[in-house]
Amino acid sequence: MTSSPTLRCRPASEPDLVAAAPLPEVVFRPPPAWKRGIDLVCASGLLVLLSPLLICLGLYIKFVSRGPILFSQKRIGAGMREFVIFKFRTMEADRETMTNRTETHGDYVAQLAKSDQPIKKPEYRSQLIRGGNFLRKLSLDELPQLINVLQGNMSLVGPRPDVLDLEHYENWQLRRFEVLPGISGLWQVSGKNSLTFSEMVRLDIRYIDNLSCWNDIKIMLKTLTIILSQNNE
Repeated sequence: MTSSPTLRCRPASEPDLVAAAPLPEVVFRPPPAWKRGIDLVCASGLLVLLSPLLICLGLYIKFVSRGPILFSQKRIGAGMREFVIFKFRTMEADRETMTNRTETHGDYVAQLAKSDQPIKKPEYRSQLIRGGNFLRKLSLDELPQLINVLQGNMSLVGPRPDVLDLEHYENWQLRRFEVLPGISGLWQVSGKNSLTFSEMVRLDIRYIDNLSCWNDIKIMLKTLTIILSQNNE
């Protein structure tokens, strides 16, 4: 794989532009009507219900730090296509520092993907804005991804999008791109940071193979329980 746009998914009609062996085909499975319906109803309802909180969080971030309220980043989504993910910014917004941090974090995750070590994010405590760790602990920084859900490039439940380039995946792991990525997923409620990258992908594939309305509801309820339990720690 060359260093040219590895994240971009080429349409079937577009000729192959690289000499390296092509990636295996990943067939995107559009979400069933029940899943898209739940996404639209819940995401729009939550955005309205949580609008006072979202406004307060945005004002707080603007008050304690310089820079944009939202952090946006390209990730790989369904069908191996790029999309832009949104989060509340929890780290200092110096452009050079952010660029270096993104590259460093990508290298870190790539190394973990090839090892048997659990997936544990670096804390970056010295680079967090005031209160940034609290926002992350309660997953409040993830709330803007409700916009991604309404846009249709994410779902409430699905494989969690990460920062890896496609070249770092083994062929069997590419199945996680068959469905829309999610704000939460089976990995988040099954051990999360205690699991290896391969174990995470296997959970993603298990979720895909057993996709059902009831499983999505169970994952959403477990996610809420985990967040509330963290708040009480």
